[in-house]
Amino acid sequence: MPSRPSDSTDLLPVVRACDLDEPADHQRWLVESLWARAGVGIIGASPKSCKSFLALDLALSVASSTPCLGRFEVLDPGPALVFFAEDPPGVVRQRLSSLTRQRNLNLAGLPLHVITVPGLRLDLERDQHRLDRTLAAFQPRLLLLDPFVRLHRINENDAGEVSRLLAFLRQLQRQHDVAVVVVHHTRKNGPAGVQAGQGLRGSGDFHAWTDSALYLRHKRDQLVLTTEHRAAPAPPSLSLALSASPDGSAHLEIVDPGHDPPTDPDLPQRILDALDQLDGPASREALRATLRVRNERLGPALQHLAAVGEIVRTSDGWARPTVPVPAHDKEAERNASKTLPLL
Repeated sequence: MPSRPSDSTDLLPVVRACDLDEPADHQRWLVESLWARAGVGIIGASPKSCKSFLALDLALSVASSTPCLGRFEVLDPGPALVFFAEDPPGVVRQRLSSLTRQRNLNLAGLPLHVITVPGLRLDLERDQHRLDRTLAAFQPRLLLLDPFVRLHRINENDAGEVSRLLAFLRQLQRQHDVAVVVVHHTRKNGPAGVQAGQGLRGSGDFHAWTDSALYLRHKRDQLVLTTEHRAAPAPPSLSLALSASPDGSAHLEIVDPGHDPPTDPDLPQRILDALDQLDGPASREALRATLRVRNERLGPALQHLAAVGEIVRTSDGWARPTVPVPAHDKEAERNASKTLPLL
């Protein structure tokens, strides 16, 4: 064993394993089941597969603290910073306006910022420095870059060149505590029977780099969303479709729950009963274990109860509000919850 240097400043910081902090729910996920908090990763798909729609849905959800795809709860909301290299600002504004109308949100009131520079070269030190300074100024929870192919002039099949650029993005993630979402293309004829990430175009470093990744592929007239995580199980695949609202706005929505268990109309009341029996707030994991219910069912029920004022989210988890809802309103909301489709 090598001897310790006499100057302690030469030592790297070290703690015993038992002294490491365990992350709470809100420290594990940016968007529950979809994206790790401050995680780097890729939204991957072939051209014309709604990658940008999914990326915008994710960014808008983080900035507005509304569920991504109408289902996946944002646990660490905050500002979002996006750059679209292929879409003019007017198109980005149009898509965001459509998404905010669909969610009944006011775009002007959201901390969602768009980088409008004509081009961004992350293989150049000048643009790396500018992006670093921009992140320091806006301090976003999420940085979205779309697409990767327009952000450089390197050879995407060269592992060394790709590794250096991805290392820069990893450095940004750690320095600014920000999730980095990169939109990237998959191969036209990806390998069958392997993980979705192995179908990404270019070096295998892309797949190895990701903490979280979302992949879209066409299946008949629908899109199938597949998720991968470095340190967590992935939710079941979902079928999506690009839907148009009566006002002409477009958005992605889940059209085939498929793997979800049957709806439980009594779940909202069961949540309230569980919280009433607890002395203090309960995390989502604690409620899931107590009620023996899956995340895909628990999330919408929690969102509904929060919307009608029956529960509030605190730093320690979900709890009953300190000022109770009036009895006549509470009874009406409970009756309404029994008919609410918790999809």
